[in-house]
Amino acid sequence: MQKVLITGAAGFIGSHLCHRLLQEEWQVIGVDHMTDRPNEKLKRDRVASLSSNDRFTMIEQDLSDAEGVLALFEDHSFDVVIHLAAQTGVRDSLQRTKAYVRDNLVGFTHVLEAASEQEVDHFLYASSSSIYGANTSQPYSVHNDANHPISFYAATKKSNEMLAHSYAHLTGMPVSGLRFFTVYGPWGRPDMAYYHFARKIKNGEPITVYNKGDMFRDFTYVDDIVEAVTRLIDHPPEADPGWNSDDPDPATSSAPYRIYNVGNNNPIKLAEFIRLLEEKMGKEAEKNYEPMKPEEVYKTWADCTDLYNIINFQPSTTLEEGIQAFVDWFRTYH
Repeated sequence: MQKVLITGAAGFIGSHLCHRLLQEEWQVIGVDHMTDRPNEKLKRDRVASLSSNDRFTMIEQDLSDAEGVLALFEDHSFDVVIHLAAQTGVRDSLQRTKAYVRDNLVGFTHVLEAASEQEVDHFLYASSSSIYGANTSQPYSVHNDANHPISFYAATKKSNEMLAHSYAHLTGMPVSGLRFFTVYGPWGRPDMAYYHFARKIKNGEPITVYNKGDMFRDFTYVDDIVEAVTRLIDHPPEADPGWNSDDPDPATSSAPYRIYNVGNNNPIKLAEFIRLLEEKMGKEAEKNYEPMKPEEVYKTWADCTDLYNIINFQPSTTLEEGIQAFVDWFRTYH
């Protein structure tokens, strides 16, 4: 039986991934700090939905505690590490820079170091579509440079990619970075727009819509994200023999390192997403319109060709199906 460490296991994607790998007969060790951001009760309820499986173990651990991370890896021998734990959110990051540095940089480094010392078979970690920042060439390609993040959160995720590459180069540990694009679905993050909108619509309160909804996001249903990550586990990267240091490809390396976009490859206008959410909620939202924030980008659009070629998979959940699944869960949970 293979053993996987999933950090951020009480989080949105992490809890869904735990469920999936338990179905695949993995022994799953979940780690989470269980803070109140964005919602501790929701985190504990996600964990409660996993706790009946005897192949699941939950450990509360602050990953910025170096000794605690060392003890975790001394107590367990992992075949695979999937690092999803992080401070999330674009707008919050500039107000809470110390917390983002602590968890997204210090905590990440502790896990990366411990995994490389244990020589795990594959280290996968969450990056973000936000790292593309000021780039306007679309669809976003992992083969284009992404060196101009416009939020502090994005800057920490770009830093993760650089740290991960250095460890792949120095230790030979296979490392895959996953740039997730606007994940949504049941058990989602309350700080994300669609969840926030649903609560406001339910309570008859106005929602704030930036740029009159004239923004596009590559909305990706959580089950499609989990399917992609699960398939990718068995494809640890190898050094690219054709990598050219005179014309370096950002997505590959002379080290066992790869970067993937994990998205739907289908940008949807925010106004259309809101319309569908209103339809499924059975109630129209009152809207307050505000200008687009400087830390936001107008459009995200994932070129996932590399990922799809490796794992032979493309997302299959339509936006209408995904929103309906979220609303069904939302009504039950709330």
